[in-house]
Amino acid sequence: MRLRVVVVGIPGVGKTTVVEKARSGMKRAKLVTFGTVMFEEALRLKWVRDRDQMRSLPVERQGKLQKMAATRIARMGDEVVFVDTHLFIRTQEGFWPGLPFDVVRALKPTHLVLVEASPDEILARRQSDTSRHRDALRASDLESELSLARSFLAVSSTLTGAPMLLVSNNKGRADEAADTIVRMLRKAA
Repeated sequence: MRLRVVVVGIPGVGKTTVVEKARSGMKRAKLVTFGTVMFEEALRLKWVRDRDQMRSLPVERQGKLQKMAATRIARMGDEVVFVDTHLFIRTQEGFWPGLPFDVVRALKPTHLVLVEASPDEILARRQSDTSRHRDALRASDLESELSLARSFLAVSSTLTGAPMLLVSNNKGRADEAADTIVRMLRKAA
């Protein structure tokens, strides 16, 4: 059975760390970062010079990039494809869905995983990550984003019929979070 596992979480939950560890725990698994594929398409079209500029693009262009990335990822034929992405993106026009209907339909996920962490941990991780240009937020803002992420996940699960799993990535426990994902996928295979 070919598994397409969409792993999501707000910036700073440690999603990428968890999904990399989960991928290494599976045989014949590939990890694809949705935003990287979008960025490659945006560079090819000469719409941006760095990844963080994509959030400043008009929503119409962001949507085109999402569709292009989803189509490219859907063509990958690996046994297990982990897709590292976000449920929503904060833009100048408000929150833009990372997995709108046409994108999630093109990806055809078999599983949806939401990685979470406490607002204080997320804030500390964002502040220590100097490689990115993140929006400044307070822990109270992050509580709203975590709630919004759960809502978006439930909608994506409803639209696709894919089961959803919530995984907590507490400080120093990324291995445990990844193991939870791997155990779930081994049961499905």
